[in-house]
Amino acid sequence: MSEKSRGLPVKKAARAPEPAPSRWQRLREDPRLSQAAWALLPLRAFLGSTFLYAGLSKIFDRHYLDGGSPLGVRSQMLHAAIGSPIGPLVTISAHHAALTGLLIAFGEIAAGLGTLLGLFPRLAAAVGMLLALSFFLTVSWRTTPYYVGADIAFVFAWMPILISGDGGRFTITSYLRRRSRMAMRLPPVPLGRESAALRARVDRRTALGGGVLAGAVGLVTLFGGSALALARRPRSGPGAAGGSGSATAMPTAGAAGGGQSIAAVSDVAVGAAKSFTASDGSPAWLLHPTNSTFAAFNATCTHQGCPVQWAGGGFRCPCHGATYDANGQVTGGPAPAPLTPIPVTVANGQVRAT
Repeated sequence: MSEKSRGLPVKKAARAPEPAPSRWQRLREDPRLSQAAWALLPLRAFLGSTFLYAGLSKIFDRHYLDGGSPLGVRSQMLHAAIGSPIGPLVTISAHHAALTGLLIAFGEIAAGLGTLLGLFPRLAAAVGMLLALSFFLTVSWRTTPYYVGADIAFVFAWMPILISGDGGRFTITSYLRRRSRMAMRLPPVPLGRESAALRARVDRRTALGGGVLAGAVGLVTLFGGSALALARRPRSGPGAAGGSGSATAMPTAGAAGGGQSIAAVSDVAVGAAKSFTASDGSPAWLLHPTNSTFAAFNATCTHQGCPVQWAGGGFRCPCHGATYDANGQVTGGPAPAPLTPIPVTVANGQVRAT
């Protein structure tokens, strides 16, 4: 007679223990990966650090507010206005280049800090998206094909944060919210289970604290950054030398041989070009367009600083495809301004930078 027929409990066969999930399986099943807050962290880090770096690099660039430099914001705006759908607005803004340049730089800093710190993230995303859109309509408008320019990608990259915020992970806003609840002596309750009136009170207190913090950081950055940018600006106006876009020199026999020696006249054939290093350490090119003229240009691309190469009667940037003619003028791509000319003279059979 079996144990079951005798009314005795039946012993079940022992099951083999299930294998422990692998690390990859645990990672895939981590519930945090399906939350928008965690998914947005890489995008926040990239956009925030990129825009913060872009704004700070403008503040520390001594040529940025120089009205006579081809690398300055005024020259870049005037050049970008050509063919832009918002060209008239850009031209008007170029008449107040210092103010416009500072607004762009501090806008990038505000968007970067707000995104990194999680302080008014939707407002920061709106500022970043507006700046990226303005860059796309000016600097990148003539870039062909359109996807070569990065600005249109930044426009869409800001949209997830603009729509959904940052999710409250690793943000100053979530810290201020906890402090507000503690100050109001409220017990820890999940956000969705609070009453509307109580949530509104906490939100007002959090927004006030965030506004005070943002205002303090903004004032320090605004006054400190403006003073630094204006102090580093060279004392030159829109008509200063060096903004013509070309530099030529007639050979002069017996002239004093001052300046940096670039090459012997016989070393550069007519129609050829020779690379050299300028006195400030930057790459440069020497051109011999005709028997009686030489020209030299700084080889730094005015788009993002890559060294341009001489190719078939003009210059080409290998990074993003900007092209220039033999006079250093932009002929295509995302470059916002012509190449910087280097004045040269010819004396005693030597070409020298003056």
